Amino acid sequence: MVWHKRLEYWAKLALALVASALLWRPGRRRQAGQSLPSPRRVLLVRIDNRVGEALLTTPLIRALKSTPRPPEVHVLAHAKVARVLAGHPEADRVIAFNRRLLWLGALAPGIRALRRERYDVVVDCANWSSPSVTSAIVSRLVGPHALVIGPKQRPVHLLHSLSIPARSDTSSEMRQRLHLLSPFLRDEQPPRMSFRRPLISEKFHHWLEAGAGSPRAVVNPGGRLGWRRIPPEAFAAGARALLACGRTPIVTWGPGEEELARSVVAAAPGAQLAPPTNIDELAALMRDAGLTLCNNTGPMHLSVAVGAPTLGLFLRMDMERWGHPYPPHHMLDLTPVVDSGGDLETRVFEEVRSFAEQLQVRSSVS
Repeated sequence: MVWHKRLEYWAKLALALVASALLWRPGRRRQAGQSLPSPRRVLLVRIDNRVGEALLTTPLIRALKSTPRPPEVHVLAHAKVARVLAGHPEADRVIAFNRRLLWLGALAPGIRALRRERYDVVVDCANWSSPSVTSAIVSRLVGPHALVIGPKQRPVHLLHSLSIPARSDTSSEMRQRLHLLSPFLRDEQPPRMSFRRPLISEKFHHWLEAGAGSPRAVVNPGGRLGWRRIPPEAFAAGARALLACGRTPIVTWGPGEEELARSVVAAAPGAQLAPPTNIDELAALMRDAGLTLCNNTGPMHLSVAVGAPTLGLFLRMDMERWGHPYPPHHMLDLTPVVDSGGDLETRVFEEVRSFAEQLQVRSSVS
């Protein structure tokens, strides 16, 4: 695996070197600390195909729109997740990335259309730990005369006009990504995700209304990567804790996860299986239920983005980097419990019950 990683790195370096040489033009590089004019049109580039990554771009949209002279903000997103950002109230345009014939470079159909937009600034919204050469090349191609900003990391920095060093005081992905806008932000913005007002069908609206008479909670036991999922037995324990606190757990599921959800419902009598949901319906359910229990995955970021108090369960992932450890949310790293052979179900039951009780106290006080 080490040799595979080295080979991958050298391939990326070679690609970045070739691309930077082909796309080089005099006077492109800028020095950190230079004063920059307020841009009129900005393109944020994040072409990763994960829902969470798309939502983690929304703090940049909000930050740009909160400047004294807010620019027009466009977002270039992977075709599979452009729907996550479509209709965002502060994004002027969300563009699904057209990868067709990308090897043609500036002549590729999707690239040609974007070059005609004549952006002043293009922000390569990659991260410092695993920078994407493809994202950097696309950013440079769509902004031939633009100021291209991105993370200062080899080899992608060769394609930027201005490379931003990573912050040394935090590993938070939201704060680091927002730091890419530091040349334009006079004051640090609070990094908060956001989502559009969910658009749901009349049928789903009636389903929500039918259960509005009693307290509920969303339990989402699924996730894209199985190795970082908490076992369903632990989620069932969490569902039982919610029932003990007077909340009805609504167990949600995505493609291929229905049996997983049914196993949680079966082990927590009184829990309910959610109907099939799209992203807007899941967002509406999370917002209305007012409590979400989930793995560190896309639905966790969605729950936080809609403002639902969220208890995120982490396993073998950097909680400081990917979590949202600020009220009303709580992040819990269960790796030590799993590795030590501890009683995972009891720990989850206690943590969920405590979280639900704290929310109840806050609600009664307010």
